[in-house]
Amino acid sequence: MLLNDDFLLGTDMAKKLFHNHAKHMPIIDFHCHLNPQEIYEDQNFASITEVWLKGDHYKWRLMRANGVPENLITGDGDDFDKFYAWAGTVEKALGNPLYVWTHLELKRFFNIDLVLSRETAREVYDRANALLATAGFSRRSLIRSSNVTTICTTDDPADDLHFHELLQSETAFTVVPAFRPDKAMNIHAAGYVDYLVTLGTAAGVKIGSFADIVDALSARVDFFHSMGARLSDHALDTVVYAESTEAELDVIVTTAMTGGTLTDLGIAQYRTAVLKALMRMYHRKNWTMQLHLHALRNTNTVMLGKLGPDTGYDGLNDRSVAEPLAALFDSMELEDAIPRTMLYSLNPNDYMPLVTLMGAYQKDTVQKMQLGSAWWHNDTRNGMRLQLSTFADESLLSNFVGMLTDSRSFLSYPRHEYFRRILCELIGEWVEIGEVPDDEAILGRMVEDICFNNANNYFGL
Repeated sequence: MLLNDDFLLGTDMAKKLFHNHAKHMPIIDFHCHLNPQEIYEDQNFASITEVWLKGDHYKWRLMRANGVPENLITGDGDDFDKFYAWAGTVEKALGNPLYVWTHLELKRFFNIDLVLSRETAREVYDRANALLATAGFSRRSLIRSSNVTTICTTDDPADDLHFHELLQSETAFTVVPAFRPDKAMNIHAAGYVDYLVTLGTAAGVKIGSFADIVDALSARVDFFHSMGARLSDHALDTVVYAESTEAELDVIVTTAMTGGTLTDLGIAQYRTAVLKALMRMYHRKNWTMQLHLHALRNTNTVMLGKLGPDTGYDGLNDRSVAEPLAALFDSMELEDAIPRTMLYSLNPNDYMPLVTLMGAYQKDTVQKMQLGSAWWHNDTRNGMRLQLSTFADESLLSNFVGMLTDSRSFLSYPRHEYFRRILCELIGEWVEIGEVPDDEAILGRMVEDICFNNANNYFGL
C-alpha cells in the first residue's frame, strides 16, 4: 500500500523511533515564505489547484519537463485542466519527492488514499475542493491541524510588520518575522537606489553614506526584535570576501546612488561590509543568522522576462565557498562577533567544506554553528540522508535543529513527516549494523530533540 504506516521505516528500531517519538512532536517552521497577510486574513482556498499549483515552482518544473503548456502552469488555463495536467505529471514522478509529498498531503489533510493520476483526477479534485470550502480548511486551520507552534516568515527590513502585529492575537501558534536584508546588500541590483529611500523612510534615517545605511539597518533590527524576530535570513548565493575602508565604502555608495558604474571589487567590498555590520547586530541581539548559499538564480532570461523570478528557472552554483567564508568568520572572530549561524548550500558538494569549517568556530553555546537542512533541490530522501550523515560524520547530529519547509504552501507540513521518517530510517540502519546502541530511550531522546526540542531551545522563540 502506498504510504502505509511504516513507509521508509525498514527496521524495528526505525518504526519505534518514528511512532513512539517523532510522529507527535510539534513543528517549529523556522524558515518559510508564507505571506503574513494571508495567514491573518484566514481565507479558504478556491480550489486545490490554487493551494497546490499557484506559486509552486517545484511542481512547475516537473510539469514543464512533462511537456505541459505554460498556460496550464502559470497561465490563465482552467483550474481543472491545470489540475489534470499536474495529475498526468504525477504519474511520471515516481521516485521524485513530489510524488511522496503529493500523496502525503492528500492523505494527511483530505483523508484521500487514491493514487493521483489522470484517471482519478476528477474524483480527487472534487473531494478535495468540497473540503477546502469548509471552515476547517481555512489557512490558519490548516496550520493548526498540522501541530505547528511557531512560523518564521521572510520579511524585508522596510516592512511595517502590520500583519505580524495583528497576528499576535492568534493563540494556537505564533507567527514571527525573520529579517531578510537582501535588497540592502544587493547594491548591484536594479532598484537599489529606490530601495534605500524606502529603507531610510522606514528607519527614519536620511541615507547618504555607508554609515547611514548601517544606522538604518540597525534601527530596523531593533524594530524586528521588538516584534519577536530572533532570526535573519540571507539569500547570499555566492560569497566574495573583500576588506575596505569607510572612505572606500562611501565612494561605492555614492557611485551607486548617482548611477555610476560599480566594479566587481566595489560590489564585493560593499556586500562584505554590510554583512559584517549585520553580524555584529545579530550577535548583540543573540539572533541566529541563516546563510543560503550557491543558488544560481534566473538562468533563463527569456522566461525571467515573461514570468519574473522564483518561477522554476534556478539551479545550483559550484563556485568557491570555503576560503571566502573562512575569511569572513575569521575576521568576525577577531571581534568576538560571530552570531549563531546556520549554513545551507544548494550544492551538496559544499557539505563537507561547510561542516568542517563550522568546527573551527564552535563555542559559547550548544552547536553554535549548524549545517542547515537539505535545501530546495536537495529536499529528497538521498539529499536528506547525505546532509544528516555528513553532519553526524563531522559534528554532533544530536544537536541538529532539524527540518523547515522553505515553502509558500499551506499544505507543506507533511514534509516534516517525510524528514522525520528519513531520520528514523537512518538511525535504525545504524542500529542494525551495530554503530549505535540498540537503546530506544537514548535514540528516542535524540529524535525528539532533532524534531523539535533543539530548535525550541536554540532560537529562543
